[in-house]
Amino acid sequence: MPTLRPVHPLRTLQELCESNYRKLMRLIPDLAAIDTQAVACQGDRPALYLKLLDRAPYTVLLELSYCFQPDESKPLFEPALLLRVYLDAGMVEVIADHERPQLRFDRPVDREVLEYKWQMNYFLDKWLDHCLQRGYCFAAAGDQPEPATVNV
Repeated sequence: MPTLRPVHPLRTLQELCESNYRKLMRLIPDLAAIDTQAVACQGDRPALYLKLLDRAPYTVLLELSYCFQPDESKPLFEPALLLRVYLDAGMVEVIADHERPQLRFDRPVDREVLEYKWQMNYFLDKWLDHCLQRGYCFAAAGDQPEPATVNV
């Protein structure tokens, strides 16, 4: 597998996760108000779905994805990223996506795991930029459109 060569090679994984947190908070300004799921629509672009999977005092587990073909019997959710938000540390990291199994950390973290984490979080960085540049934003709970009746 080729190694990812990021634009800013000196940027650490921690800095990337901190930057992703700031971007995610711009995308979801009132994260505390999200109950179970939310939808951000932007014109004729695919809807952005957010599903809250778990909330603890210092962390939140989310799934973030676009919904393609929402009117079909089986909508397509891509990229379906599983994110852990560390509220106290001001960081967010990609835990998994639907294409790859969730990593197990029952052994010391090796170079391959760090490379995987870098790639997934770098993708999130670019995707959040893309979403913000196109005007996506999860509104306050009362301003949300009704989510589609599909499982994210």
